[in-house]
This record gives sequence, structure tokens and C-alpha cells, in this order.
Amino acid sequence: MTGESLSGISRLLIGDIRIPVDAPDAAAFRQAEKRAAACGCFGPLLRIKMHRKSIDARRRDAITFVCTVYAEAETTADPDTERLAAFRIRFEKREPLERPVGKERMSGRPVIIGMGPAGMFCALLLAECGFRPLILERGGALDERIRTVDAFSSGGSLDCSTNIQFGAGGAGTFSDGKLTTRIGDARCDTVLEWLHALGAPEDILWRAKPHVGTDLLRGVVRQADARIRALGGEIRYHARAERVGDDALYVGRERIPFGALVIACGHSARDLYAELIGSGFSVEAKAFSVGIRIEHLQEDIDRAMYGGMAGKYGLTAADYALSLRIGERGVYSFCMCPGGQVVAAASEEGGVVTNGMSFHARGGRNANAALAVSVLPSDCGGSPIEAVAFQRELERTAFRCGGGTYAAPFQTVGDFLNGRTGTAPQRILPTYRQGDVRAADLHTILPSFVTEMLEVGLHRFGRQIRGFDAPDVPMTGVETRTSAPLRILRDPVSLCALGHDRIYPCGEGAGYAGGIMSAAVDGLRTAQAILRRFARPHIDTADE
Repeated sequence: MTGESLSGISRLLIGDIRIPVDAPDAAAFRQAEKRAAACGCFGPLLRIKMHRKSIDARRRDAITFVCTVYAEAETTADPDTERLAAFRIRFEKREPLERPVGKERMSGRPVIIGMGPAGMFCALLLAECGFRPLILERGGALDERIRTVDAFSSGGSLDCSTNIQFGAGGAGTFSDGKLTTRIGDARCDTVLEWLHALGAPEDILWRAKPHVGTDLLRGVVRQADARIRALGGEIRYHARAERVGDDALYVGRERIPFGALVIACGHSARDLYAELIGSGFSVEAKAFSVGIRIEHLQEDIDRAMYGGMAGKYGLTAADYALSLRIGERGVYSFCMCPGGQVVAAASEEGGVVTNGMSFHARGGRNANAALAVSVLPSDCGGSPIEAVAFQRELERTAFRCGGGTYAAPFQTVGDFLNGRTGTAPQRILPTYRQGDVRAADLHTILPSFVTEMLEVGLHRFGRQIRGFDAPDVPMTGVETRTSAPLRILRDPVSLCALGHDRIYPCGEGAGYAGGIMSAAVDGLRTAQAILRRFARPHIDTADE
């Protein structure tokens, strides 16, 4: 594919354009026009717009934006690869999302367990192709969910069915809404375009590190719910799948038959995991991570990353990504939330779980991130049941150390590194449940292989970001839900669960994704597998 259409118009990406942080986008467009003209293969640029824009802050005295510009232009000469490369120009190679058409008759409607990113995007594609999916979501609808989460965050009781893990939109709804991923799948562009069409801001289409924010994600989830219903789909909240067979599942005593079943349950559906394992599904333990949430003043992170330019030229709240690997084990920052807050993410009674969240503006006083250490299957017995038990025991220990009231155990970096406890937060105030934290020794909660890696990581990261390991920096525990600790095995071609011909494990909860983008992509991939196999169901005109 050359990137040219039948009209002779080429779609171009002109990259490695650098502009000062105080320059408008038009400065990048002017450089793109000069570059294309110098190449000598194209006419004037048409429909020019920003394709990707990132910050290069490696030199804090000379921070720049690095841009890739999209444009269309008539091809006036045959451009060879070397000439294009010399001018950092390439053709955009983009195919529309495949919507295959199968032949096999579907015996019933497709049913999807879970209304997180994987289930939602799977349902959107199936609904657009006329399959009228049924989504079963164990948690509540969005408005109910917001009320329930806000009540728990303010010190109220935990609702085990509707919380930060369960409900409309999945765990990603109460997050920073990061849309970065390393999977390099062409479906990522479709996910971004659909999110924008559902109400996400336009800049997610070109920012190098796009994010939506939990406040705007709520609107996206509402629009997705409405879109699926408008296309003939159905969504049932407070509908927890309890038993799964090869042709039907049960919600309470109700038997729900399916023509195809997508299991997009999210990484916290531990009861469903147990049901699937007990029913003979092939499930294996996989690596995951556990750790703590660390908080800094956002202005400190901004100064460390931007130097004297912090707070100027509209630079957004700075983020960071840190990692260190020693042998098979790593320690790294995860789900970094600029200007955000640490949230209470428990979904089971008697357990404390932390996570991070921020609004689109990222205007909060603190920055937070998980500092997570990899856990290997051999660290917790090697079986999926033991991996879940490992997570659960850490959460229950944190609950006990927090006083049994869902307060979170807390320790400053200085105390953690020097074997002390009891230093109260002063300059940087923890944001978990409005400061509902209790001093504890995190070494007594987390395994030694985790705390040892955290200590090494803190020292290393403190050399990379000034003040990262300052003595008064607060750490709150525990972070245990970074990803599913297991994988529901599926055939790599059909995507069906091994030994279960019409059941499709999907997304982060099934062990095939690690964030909003990759989960949504796996939802689209799974929907395509169903479309490739099954014919569009006949719809009786009486139902129209």
C-alpha cells in the first residue's frame, strides 16, 4: 500500500518537527510545508493537522514539542523511500476496521460479561453489525456508581457489588483515563476515534500521551451505553454471572442462553474465576505486580521535570515513568496520575486496596503513582487460586494494619528506608479517603522481596527525579490490582476458550490486556472473531 488514493492524493505523516513550547501549532505546520516542498514530490499540503505531539524535557533549559503532522497532497513525482526518509516523510498506511462476515448460524444472541473497556468495545462493534448483544454487568449503572463510590470515599460503607472495580465502564472509569499503550495494534486508532465520537476530547487523537480523566470518562460511558441500546443491544446492571455452561449461563436462578459468550469480567471478578476453574476451564497463573501508592506535590514533580520552565507556556502537569529490573524482577511506576488522588478501590469486605485517579484538568495538589514490584507465579504457589489468595491476604493484612475501618496503612519514605514508623504527614498530605490513613510499617504487610525492591527502586528513582525519595514523601498501601493474576487460556486463532467452542475470554480480566487501550482493542479483536465466524442473525420485522 503506498498511501495514495485513486484520486492521486497521498496521505502523509511528516515527523520529527521541533517547535519551542511557546510556539503555536501553526509553527509546526509551516515546517511541514517547507519540508514537503523541499522533497519535491508533492503539491501544496491540504487538510493539514496535528497527528502526534509530545514534550521533550531532557534539556530543562530548552524544552521543546516534538510533532508529527498529517497532511494530504497531490503526488507530483515518484517518491522513492530514501528520499522520503531524508525529509522524515512517510505515507500514512491506514486500513478501515475490518468487519468480516461469517456463515455459521448463531443459535442465540451474543452475551458479554462485563461493561468495562473490553466488553463495551466488543458490544459496540457487534451492535453496529446488527448482532444486538446483551451485556451483563455485576455492578450498578453510572449515576448509582458515582454516588456509591463517593460515599465510600467519604468514609461510608463498602458496597461489594458497585464500587471502583465493578459497574458501568469498569475500573477504568475511576482512573486517570490514560490511553497510552505499547501494543502497536492498528485498532488503537479506531478506539481513539470512537472514544472521541463518544465525547472524549479531540486532543486524544494527537497527544503522544493522551488521557481523558475520570470526569470526562463518565460522559463517554453514558454515551456508549446509549449507543449500544440505540443499536438494539441490551445492558443489564446488577446482573452477576454465577455459573457458566457451554450454551447458557446463570444470573441467580435465571438461565440465559447464548449463541456466543464473551467473558470480559475485569481483573477483580474473583468469584467468577473460582467458578470457571471449578468448571474445568483451562486457567494458568501469570505474573502480576503489587506495591504501594506514592504521592508528591505536583509542583515538585513539575520543577524536577521542567526546571525553570515549570508553570510557564501552558505546560501541562508533568508525569513520569520509572522502571528498574534486576534479574527476573522489576520495580516500576504504574498508573501515574498527575494532579490526582489516591482512591479506595476495595471490592471485598475486610480488604484495603489503593489505586489512582485524576480529572481531565489534572489540577489537584498532589501527583501519585503506584510503585509496583513484579510477582512471579512461583512466588505464590504457581496456581491461579494461590495467586488470587496472595492478593487477598495482602489486602486483608493492610485492612488490619489500618485499624479495620478501611483506613489505609501509611509510612513516609524516610521511615520506610530507616526502619521507623510514626512520622506524621505534614508537607504532603495523603489524599486516600480524605486523609484516612494510619501509621504502619509496610515491611510487615508486604513480602520481603517486594519491600527490598521498593527500597532499591526508591534510591534509584531519587537519582532520576530530584526529591522523589525525600524523607517526608508519603506512601499508602496496598496496590494489588495492577492486572489479573491469571489467564483464561484461549485458542490464538479462534480466540475461543480451550475446550469451549463458543466462549471467548477477553480483555484485562481474562489476562489479555493491561489498561484501557489494550482492553478495548482486545474487545474489538474478539468481536471480529465472532463476526468472522457467525452470520448476522435474522431479525424479525416484528421486532423492528
